[in-house]
Amino acid sequence: MPLSRISECLGCRAELHVCRLCGFFDPRKAESCSEQRADPPKDKQRANLCEYFQPRVGAWQAPDHSAADQAKDELQELFRGKR
Repeated sequence: MPLSRISECLGCRAELHVCRLCGFFDPRKAESCSEQRADPPKDKQRANLCEYFQPRVGAWQAPDHSAADQAKDELQELFRGKR
């Protein structure tokens, strides 16, 4: 799916056209970019104009909210009917 420079996550409104979500992003390389022709921006977490940007498959992982959800459920059960 092509991403424009201003693309945002529909859930959290995070910018998507960023170095950290690019297939060329490699923190072990100079400027954290394995594309030799690119002129990488300084801020790797902000939207940029890099013409070599390629979305990396699996770049984003949903946070695990299971522990927090379980704790909320336990609290609701604990205080259910105690008004």
